[in-house]
Amino acid sequence: MIRITVVLLLVAALTACSTFRFPGVHRITIQQGNVITQQMVDRLKPGMTKSQVKFVLGNAVIDDQLQANRWDYLYSIQLPSGGAIRKILSVYFVEDRLSHFVGDFIPTDEYDSLATATGKN
Repeated sequence: MIRITVVLLLVAALTACSTFRFPGVHRITIQQGNVITQQMVDRLKPGMTKSQVKFVLGNAVIDDQLQANRWDYLYSIQLPSGGAIRKILSVYFVEDRLSHFVGDFIPTDEYDSLATATGKN
């Protein structure tokens, strides 16, 4: 009787582990954070007000009161295969106007004009 209980507890513990996967079980894609597209990034222009940036990108995921001049937008996707994709965009303001942004996105308008000016098309 004790052996059966131990075996059942061991089987229950194994099925609770996330690395043990049953074949044929459907896994979903989990998205978290702000979805930021290249079109949204292309609409950002230096000198935009905070409300204009909020209209384009939405509310920032991280609202840091100590860094009021920086908004961070995070986006992550947990894939059913176990992999993950993460995108980050940090927007900086000077005197409540958009100064610059850094992260995983490059503005295509600025990039295209820079490539044309340097002759690297």
